Amino acid sequence: MSDVVKYSEKTFENIKHINEYGEEFWYARELQPVLEYVQWRRFNDVIERAKIACENSGQTISDHFASVGKMVEIGSGAERKIDDIMLSRYACYLIVMNGDPKKEVIAVGQTYFAVKTRQQEIIDNFDILTEEQRRLAIRNEMIKHNKLLADAANKAGVVEPLDYAIFQNYGYRGLYGGMDMKAIHKHKGLKKSQKILDHMGSTELAANLFRATQTEEKLRRESIQGKENANKTHYEVGVKVRKTIKELGGTMPEDLPTPDKSIKQIEREMEKKKLK
Repeated sequence: MSDVVKYSEKTFENIKHINEYGEEFWYARELQPVLEYVQWRRFNDVIERAKIACENSGQTISDHFASVGKMVEIGSGAERKIDDIMLSRYACYLIVMNGDPKKEVIAVGQTYFAVKTRQQEIIDNFDILTEEQRRLAIRNEMIKHNKLLADAANKAGVVEPLDYAIFQNYGYRGLYGGMDMKAIHKHKGLKKSQKILDHMGSTELAANLFRATQTEEKLRRESIQGKENANKTHYEVGVKVRKTIKELGGTMPEDLPTPDKSIKQIEREMEKKKLK
């Protein structure tokens, strides 16, 4: 079993807690062994560096690192109180960013908490975003998750560029009712140089983001091996996402309107505004 399969999102999800306000948090004492720190003293050094980073970023340390005490068993039914820290998602992100980069689990943790923190930022501000800003936000998430998907596919045996292109087409066929990338490209009336993801509205991009994230997670969770099995998985996830859209009464991805502006055009316009 590879380290990437051994350490996945579940590694951190399994020790996540929810408080009475519905907020996520992690206990430092539970995060310590997951990040492979044997001694609390060494792990606490990492936490202290994370606190400094937190303060330097303009955040209030106590909002993300809350000191607590809890009782633990020491044998024969006896208990003693130990110091612990309730950590926010952002605190965990800072901890893994300050952890030992040689550890595989640290790399996985950096990806997990970075992605989750970014997703929450988008969720928190999504209602006030314009359609163009939503497209940019989701498109940027697609770029990140396509890299994670490519890595998961590679671990499953999809190694060569041509094989990966075939793998991607299986996902599109599932989501678009049989249409592959070339067919979608033609359906949208795009030029050869234009990327289909850059010419999707936020709703269509969101459907593709869900397809990518769920496929990546399934490949890792089930330790799927072999190109054919990986292709089948991508297709099946695409079909399920399409089925969900249909059950909710939504518009099929291929029937959604193609925006007038591409992502590249929006980015250029925003850059010009910054320079003014």
